[in-house]
Amino acid sequence: MIVVSKFRFLTTVCICLIGLIIAIPSSLDQKTFDKLPAFLQHTVSLGLELRGGSHIQLEVDMKTVEKEHQESIVDEARKQLRKERILYKKISVQQITKGGSTATLISLKNEKDADKVKKILLKIEPELEVIAEGAEIKASISEEFLEKFAKRIVGESIEVIRRRIDEAGTKEPTILRQGYDRIIVQLPGVEDPAEIKKRLGKTAMLTFHGVDEELETIPAQAGTRPKLPVKPGVMYLPEDKGKGVVYYVPVKKQVFLTGKSLVDAQMTIDPQTSMPCVSQKFDKIEGTRKMAELSSKYLHKQFAMVLDGKVLSAPVFQAVINNGTAVVTGHFTMEEAQELALLLRAGALPAPLNVVEERNVGPSLGADSIADGKLATLLAFALVSLFMMLSYGKFGGFSVISLTFNIILLFASLTLLGATLTLPGIAGIALTIGMAVDSNVLIYERIREEIRLGIRPAMAIAQGYKMATTTIIDSNFTTLVGSIVLYEFGSGPIKGFAVTLAIGTIISLFTTFSLTKAVIAIWLKKHKNQDIVI
Repeated sequence: MIVVSKFRFLTTVCICLIGLIIAIPSSLDQKTFDKLPAFLQHTVSLGLELRGGSHIQLEVDMKTVEKEHQESIVDEARKQLRKERILYKKISVQQITKGGSTATLISLKNEKDADKVKKILLKIEPELEVIAEGAEIKASISEEFLEKFAKRIVGESIEVIRRRIDEAGTKEPTILRQGYDRIIVQLPGVEDPAEIKKRLGKTAMLTFHGVDEELETIPAQAGTRPKLPVKPGVMYLPEDKGKGVVYYVPVKKQVFLTGKSLVDAQMTIDPQTSMPCVSQKFDKIEGTRKMAELSSKYLHKQFAMVLDGKVLSAPVFQAVINNGTAVVTGHFTMEEAQELALLLRAGALPAPLNVVEERNVGPSLGADSIADGKLATLLAFALVSLFMMLSYGKFGGFSVISLTFNIILLFASLTLLGATLTLPGIAGIALTIGMAVDSNVLIYERIREEIRLGIRPAMAIAQGYKMATTTIIDSNFTTLVGSIVLYEFGSGPIKGFAVTLAIGTIISLFTTFSLTKAVIAIWLKKHKNQDIVI
C-alpha cells in the first residue's frame, strides 16, 4: 500500500496553492490586474511574436576593431623602433586576406635587427604571431585571441546597447549574442525601430573631466531634474546612485582624456581594504601622459568619468599617476565594480554596428498568435484528458487533476523566473501536456499488469509506482538533456521552447510522484476494500 506522510502531503498542497496564486494574475484582464496588491502584480512576459514589436540583428564590425588595434600596435612599434634606433624602410597595417584580416608589416633596412623587432612587437602585444623572413616582418593577431577579443567587444557592445535602449524608454528588451559577432535585439511593443537604430548607430564616448569644487553636487529623485546653478565652462551631469537617487555633478566641460586612451578596466580587490575596486590601464603614448597631468592637477580632488552624457563615477585622486595604471576605489559591491569596469571598457573600445536584419511584428499578428496558442493548448489539454479518462476511468481523472496543476505550476514558474513566453514556448507547453501524462500511463499500465497477476489492489498500486519509477526518471532525464542542449546552442525562440519544455518536465515529475500519488493514496484509504478497475 502506498503511504504519503503528512509533511509531504502538506508540502504538496502548499506548493500547488502558491503556484495557483502566482499564476492567476496572468489570466486576469488589465482592470482586475491593477486592483491586485503590488506583490501579486507579476505576469508571464510575452515574447516579440506574441506581443508585437521589432526584431533587429546587428553585426559588430570586428574587422574595423582589429584594424584599429593593429594601428595602435604600429604607432607604439614606430615609437619603440626610433627609441632603439632601429632603421626601417616601411611600417604599416595591411589587409592580408579577402575576409579583411589585417597584419602589421615592417620592412627593415638591416635584417640583423629582426630578432630585436620581434621582441619589441611581442612586448607590445603578447598575443601576436610574428613571422620574420629576412628583413621582412609580419605580425598578425592569433585566431584564439581574436575569439576572446570578439567575445569581449560583443559583451561590451551589448551593455552599451542595453543602456541606450533603456534610455529610450523601451521596456523589457531582449538583447543577446548570436554566433561570433552578431547581436539580436528584440523590442516588444516598438513598431518603428528607426529611433532605436539611430541611437544604436552612435559610438559610445568615454571622457575624463575635472569637477568644479566651487559648486555643490545636488541630489535628486530619479526622473526629476532640480534647478541647477549656471556657470560658464561647467555642466551638471547626472550620476545614478541607485535606489531611485541621482546626483547632479558639476563637471568642467574641458575634456582631459578620452576613452580611446583606455586600454583595459577590470574589477579587482583593494589589498589594503579588501574591498572591490576598478583597475584602469591607459595606453603608453597619450593616455599615460595625460592621466599624469590630470592626477597632478586634481590631486586630492574629484574628477569625473563620463559616458554618454552621464557620470559613471566621480572618485578622488589620492596620488599622482605616472605609470598609466589607476585604481578607482569606493564603497562598491562586487556587482557594482564589475558593472563599472564593463561600462568603462565599453566606452574605451567602441565598435561600429551594422544592421543586417530588421523585421516588425504587428500587435494584431501577436494577438492572433496568442489566440491560436490558447486554442492549441486547450485542445491538447481536452484531448489528452478525454483519452486518460476513457482509458483509465477514475485514475484517468486523477491524472487530469495532476495535469491541471502541471500547467498552473508551469506558468507560476515562468512568472517567478522572469522567463519570456514565446510562440515556440507555447509549443513546448503543448508538448509538456502530453509528456505530463506519459508518466501516469507507465504507472497505470504497470498496475494493470500486477492486478492481472492476482496481486491485491493496494499492493499492485505500490508495485506500479515502484517498478515504473526508473523508466520514468530515465525518459524525463533524456528530455531534460535535450532541453539543455537546445538552450545552450539555440537562440531566441529555440531557447523559449527549451525553457518551457525543461520546466514542464521537472514539474511533471513533481505532479506524478507527489500530487497524483497523494490523491490516489487518499482515495485508496477511503476505498481500500473495493476492487480497482483500471
